[in-house]
Amino acid sequence: MAQLFTPFTLKSITLKNRIGIPPMCQYSAAEDGVANNWHKQHYAELARGGAGLVVVEATAASPEGRISPNDLGLWNDEQAAELAKVATLIKDNGSVAGIQIAHAGRKASANRPWEGDDHLTEDDPRGWDTIAPSAIAFGANLPKTPKAMTQSDIDRVQQDFVAAAQRALDAGFEWLELHFAHGYLAQSFFNRDANQRTDEYGGSKEGRAKFLLDTLKAVREVWPEELPLTARFGVIEYDGRDEETLAESIWLAQQFKAHGLDFLSVSFGFSTPNVDIPWGPSMLAQTAEKVRRESGLPIASAWGFDQPQDAERAILEGQMDQVLIGRAYLANPRYTYQLAKALELDDASWVLPAPYAHWIGRY
Repeated sequence: MAQLFTPFTLKSITLKNRIGIPPMCQYSAAEDGVANNWHKQHYAELARGGAGLVVVEATAASPEGRISPNDLGLWNDEQAAELAKVATLIKDNGSVAGIQIAHAGRKASANRPWEGDDHLTEDDPRGWDTIAPSAIAFGANLPKTPKAMTQSDIDRVQQDFVAAAQRALDAGFEWLELHFAHGYLAQSFFNRDANQRTDEYGGSKEGRAKFLLDTLKAVREVWPEELPLTARFGVIEYDGRDEETLAESIWLAQQFKAHGLDFLSVSFGFSTPNVDIPWGPSMLAQTAEKVRRESGLPIASAWGFDQPQDAERAILEGQMDQVLIGRAYLANPRYTYQLAKALELDDASWVLPAPYAHWIGRY
C-alpha cells in the first residue's frame, strides 16, 4: 500500500490517511467574522473529497487580528455557533475537523488579495489600527506602521487566543493549530528585524520566543491533553541568514515540544518582503526532515507536495508524518482520488465515501 494512504494517530485522533488540507484563507465572511453558507459548502466539499484532515482557515482571535475585514473570527459566541456547524459538516463527511486560530499583527487591516492585497487606507471606515512587537512597518504593499505592544496588549492577545481555543473546543474541533507563521503577530515576535524590543520579549532568541511559548502554554491549559495541539511555524526566511534562522527555529521547536506542542507544520517566515524564495516541488522536504529529526516532533509541510510521487516520497522516506496539499484541492475537491489512482490504489473505497466510490470505481 502507498504510505500516503496509511493511517496516522496523534493523541486520541486517528487520521485515515497522511493527507491534510491546510488552512487557506477564503476572505468570504461578512465584516462580523461569522461563517456563512460559503464556508459550510466549501469545507463539507473538501472533507467529502477524502483527505484525513481538513483545517479551517486562519480564524482571528480578536477583531484587530483579522488580515482583512472578511476573515473568519472566533472572538464571540455567534461566530462559534456557526463554526460548530462547519466542524460537524467536516466530520460528517469523513475528515477530522481542525481549525487555525490567528492574529495578523502588522499585516492586518488589509484589502482582500483580489482587491489589492494592500493596507486599507486611513480614510477607509473598514480599517483599524494594527499592533506588533515593535513600531516597524512590514513594507512593500503593507506600509502602515503598527503600534508597539504594551504588556497589557500582550496579556490581552494571549487571553484572546485562550478564549478562541476554548470556543473551538466547544464548537467540536478536534485538532487545533496556532498560527505562528507567515509574518503575522507570533512570527513577528521571533523575527529579529520585526522585533526590536529591549524588554524581556526581545533581544536574544529566548526573549523573542517568549510571546510564542507563553501563548502556547496558556492555550495548553484549556486544550485537552488527549487532543492534538499543533502550530504552523515559519522556520526559514530566505533572507540571507538561513543557517542561523533555521538553527534558532529548531531550538524553538524543541521548546514547543517541551511545553506541550504535539505536532508542527513547517512553513516559511514571510517576515520580510522581496526575498528570493526558491519555489519548486518538495521545496521544504529536507528542511522539514531536519526539523523532525532534531526537534522530535511529528512534522507536516505544504508548498510543492501536490504531485503524487512527491507526496508519497515525503512519507515513505520519513521526511514528514503528514503531507499538506492546498491549491490542488481548491481546483479539484476530489483530488484524493487522483492521488490514489496515480499511486495505483484502484480500490476507491480507500479514498471516497461509499456513494462516490461505488460509481467512480466502476469505470
